[in-house]
Amino acid sequence: MELIWRIVLVVVPSYGIGAIPSSYIVGTVFHGIDLREHGSRNLGAANTYRVLGARSAVPVLMFDILKGFVAVRVFAGFGGQDFLFPLLAAFFVVLGHNYSIFVRFSGGKGVATTAGAFLALVPYAVVMSFVLWSAVLLIFRIVSVASMAGTVFLAPAILISDRYFGSRTHPSIIVLAIIAAILVIYKHRSNIQRLLRGEEKKLFGNGNTAKNKKEPG
Repeated sequence: MELIWRIVLVVVPSYGIGAIPSSYIVGTVFHGIDLREHGSRNLGAANTYRVLGARSAVPVLMFDILKGFVAVRVFAGFGGQDFLFPLLAAFFVVLGHNYSIFVRFSGGKGVATTAGAFLALVPYAVVMSFVLWSAVLLIFRIVSVASMAGTVFLAPAILISDRYFGSRTHPSIIVLAIIAAILVIYKHRSNIQRLLRGEEKKLFGNGNTAKNKKEPG
């Protein structure tokens, strides 16, 4: 019974902070629009950038990263020292971001929050994944491609960091990284369909999406 309560003490606040819809708040409070009705209709930093521009997207991005980091570094400690709790915190903060109870279980695609959670777990691997993400984004200018590439590379990056940076990563974190990659790809399934049709929008170079223009997916 004690273990169950410790799990609850980790899971509930991790999901709760993950569920805070930063892009929805920025859109409705400061611009009077619901991002679920504009652009790609996704509650993430990329759609915030397309619709509202960088000044709104950067705070959204930073907050989404921070909530993943805080869940693992702070809320995981509510359960004690068992290795299970950082994994639970990481999983449920991303789940909260993707399926927020505050916006009818809609949300973002979890890339920034995943990055924040794993930054607390395996910082070297996240830095390597960020380098790949940046390179892919500069080459293709498509954020969905960069996001999927960076997240898929996370598990191999953990193995590389263990080999070359002296890390000692628990195998369960690698499993969690694989699960995170699968979830990110699943959340990008509409983007994948547009990529196959050659219709995926570029993040920059073509201007921001008009506020009254919707994209599929």
